Amino acid sequence: MRSPHTVHWGILAFTKDLLVDPATRDVSDIVHTIVAAASSSSADRAKKFLQDTNCPPSAIAYGSYSELVADKNVDIIYVATPHSHHYQNTMLCLEAGKHVLCEKAFTVNAAQAKKLVELAKKKNLFLMEAVWTRYFPLSIEIRKMIESGELGTVHRVIADLSFNQNVEETWGTEHRMVNMDLAGGALLDLGIYSLTWVFQCLYHTLPPSARRAPTVVSSIEKYSRTGADEKTSMLLTFPSAPSDPTSSHTAHGIALTNLRVATDVDGHGSANPAIRIQGTKGEIMVDHPAYRPTRYTIVMKGDGEAKAEGEGKKAGRREVVKEIPGGHGMFWEADEAGRCVRDGKLESEGLGWEESVVIMETMDEVRRQGGLRYPEKIETLDYPVEL
Repeated sequence: MRSPHTVHWGILAFTKDLLVDPATRDVSDIVHTIVAAASSSSADRAKKFLQDTNCPPSAIAYGSYSELVADKNVDIIYVATPHSHHYQNTMLCLEAGKHVLCEKAFTVNAAQAKKLVELAKKKNLFLMEAVWTRYFPLSIEIRKMIESGELGTVHRVIADLSFNQNVEETWGTEHRMVNMDLAGGALLDLGIYSLTWVFQCLYHTLPPSARRAPTVVSSIEKYSRTGADEKTSMLLTFPSAPSDPTSSHTAHGIALTNLRVATDVDGHGSANPAIRIQGTKGEIMVDHPAYRPTRYTIVMKGDGEAKAEGEGKKAGRREVVKEIPGGHGMFWEADEAGRCVRDGKLESEGLGWEESVVIMETMDEVRRQGGLRYPEKIETLDYPVEL
């Protein structure tokens, strides 16, 4: 049997559960090791991270990102800084010849995303937006059900990720969630997950040749203290409906996010589901949270003869639980990135460059309609820029 491929990671900012034993999730072809980590503030902070996560004693702590990208033992760098810094940090890594797994939202705007893709292509480097939810076995299973036609033609997806907070008391004006200098607000931090479900169900499940960007109607309310969005609602109309891309039907995606009301009101799942995927033959309801789901329910259409409870034929109903073994769940996207680097791929089939750009373009349009623009220093295409 072939030995597992070892992926040598550099960590730019910090992450969870990369070093969880792959055997706990039945993975035998990939092994991860962290060879270096960097903090922009001090090497001591990076050293503490390496110690707290039980990294190998040989792992090096750097006090600057430029030192990390110069490390010849690093194959791929995970960028986990705030959204505002993704473009500058990823450009640094790519210019240094490193493969990159960059946290979502990929960048602040689509123009920046296109620039990163252009550079990765030019330098023959792997680049992937780290939307970890995409790589959960639960997500993959649901996409396969849509593609197979089990739900019939999928006409609508409703997805919500919202947290009920006293925004003024909890986050004030400087916290990253509301700080415009850090691209704060509901859209890029939480809304990206609502959009993830809409896109992976209504866009990614179509054949690549049938995928078309949606039209967008949206509404934003801004947080009065900083101007960040505190509630954003999006209605996306996709030209084709899975699993019937040749039909004349469109599909609607409704993506919601809010900082003042919650998807999960009591914190015990009483208000589920967070996501509803509705087809002509049945519906899938995915429990909160949208970013880390472990349970969904599938309900199939009945024969229409039931008049009351217990009378006539009931629709089929099945609950599915997909627990996350031994960690938080970020290891699945790392496995995907590692396999792509091992196999010489530049992008992942689970979330390719084109789709990441289309999602960024969608968020650009939402922001345009809501009059939401971040400071020029984080919207710019200029590189390098000190942030």
